[in-house]
Amino acid sequence: MRIHLSSVHVDDQDKALRFYTEVLGFRKKTEVPLGEHRWLTVVSPEDPDGTELSLEPDDHPAVGPYKTALAGDGIPVTSFAVEDVHAEFDRLRGLGVRFTQEPLEMGPVTTAVLDDTCGNLIQIAHYA
Repeated sequence: MRIHLSSVHVDDQDKALRFYTEVLGFRKKTEVPLGEHRWLTVVSPEDPDGTELSLEPDDHPAVGPYKTALAGDGIPVTSFAVEDVHAEFDRLRGLGVRFTQEPLEMGPVTTAVLDDTCGNLIQIAHYA
């Protein structure tokens, strides 16, 4: 068994697609119209056949309180692996990304937390 798909709930799929591709560097994998929304996924360019991230519309009534509570408590909804948290932090901050946690070393792991502009906090991490 392996993880095939994970999701983040976003307040605007177009804005999310721009952020996740143009800023974070993912590539669009799937885009299928489904009424007013789309089945929209991105993947890492380093693993185009790997785990997909669905940019899921957040209009379900349970999602708003969930996202608000997590963001309010500073809890990331997911974590992305990077080779160098400090370098990625500098690159993304240079692109105007807002971080809620600057790089922090905790034993064998270094993390930072960013705002994805779509209502989510995302952790970037490197495990030594």
